[in-house]
Amino acid sequence: MMEDTAVYVKKLADFIGYPFSFEEIEKGSVEKIVNMCSFGNLSNLEVNKSGKHREGTLGVIENKIYFRKGKVGDWENYLTPEMAAQLDSITLQKLNGSGLTL
Repeated sequence: MMEDTAVYVKKLADFIGYPFSFEEIEKGSVEKIVNMCSFGNLSNLEVNKSGKHREGTLGVIENKIYFRKGKVGDWENYLTPEMAAQLDSITLQKLNGSGLTL
């Protein structure tokens, strides 16, 4: 997915029923979306560097906590195998009946 993100953006658009038109592809719309949604771009937005929001009973949360390194597999430095298994279990439960697989 990291190597050819544009292919997966097109597949996602097809899956949700809004495929890109030939004209949009020719104009580079897919690549623009990939660039706008890139980790580097999003993590460098001022709102994500210094912005804050209220998170229920947790109080004020800084937006920057949602960004770490943006490296594939870095989650292993933060989650135990048990935590990862629990997340997989929750994801499988939520995907049940959707036709999607983990």
